[in-house]
Amino acid sequence: MKKLFLLTAIAGVLAFSSASAQNRKDPAMGGAKLSVGAEFGLPTGNFGDLYKLGFGGSLVYIAPIAENLKVTGSAGYISYSGKDFGGVKWPSSSFIPVKAGLRYYFIENFYGAAELGAAFAGKNASGTAFAYSPGIGIEFPIADKSTIDLGARYEGWSNDGTLSFFGIRAAINFGL
Repeated sequence: MKKLFLLTAIAGVLAFSSASAQNRKDPAMGGAKLSVGAEFGLPTGNFGDLYKLGFGGSLVYIAPIAENLKVTGSAGYISYSGKDFGGVKWPSSSFIPVKAGLRYYFIENFYGAAELGAAFAGKNASGTAFAYSPGIGIEFPIADKSTIDLGARYEGWSNDGTLSFFGIRAAINFGL
């Protein structure tokens, strides 16, 4: 059911984007931007056995390098609260992911993204992990240089094992 909902949502976004595309580019879609957003992470695998939904925030710098290609740099903070096991609560943990990557715009406002970097352990966690995250997103112009940015991704942090989650980001991009 969840997969069907996700596929239907993606198809709807693509149909909406294609129908509203015009020959001229919207000025909000060009130029460098600073993005401020809220992050949500649904842990998967062993990570999901120990932790509940994560919450946090992030800053992303986005700069064009070609017609449909932009480079990104991001830093954020996300905290996961532990689950209860027979009256014993697993401690919450926090992380600071720092990544760089690329966004490719398939059409004017729908993009695919890939980022690589490091996730630094914060509260009740230790070490640094290699971070990778492929994803998709859509931007909705709201002003001359600003957009609302909605994205979904799979993110993994590899160290001795792998912590992974499905992430959702809702943000406002401000043109610079």
